[in-house]
Amino acid sequence: MTISEQVLEKLRDLPLEKQTEVLDFVDYLNEKNRARKPRRSLLGLWSDLDFHVTEEDIAEARREMWGDFPRDLKL
Repeated sequence: MTISEQVLEKLRDLPLEKQTEVLDFVDYLNEKNRARKPRRSLLGLWSDLDFHVTEEDIAEARREMWGDFPRDLKL
């Protein structure tokens, strides 16, 4: 007996409500298993904007943002 036949046989023994749950679960597994499209690079989206961010720019923004953050919080 194949797996499909075994599943079908057991499925028939379940009440309709549980059969619906099994169907929903199978749909979920199919959706999860489907090949996903690769994401587009943000660099490609920004290429025509002449926008360049360096590692130093990011470090400076972090220093500005977190510079006054209290380090020794006592609760």
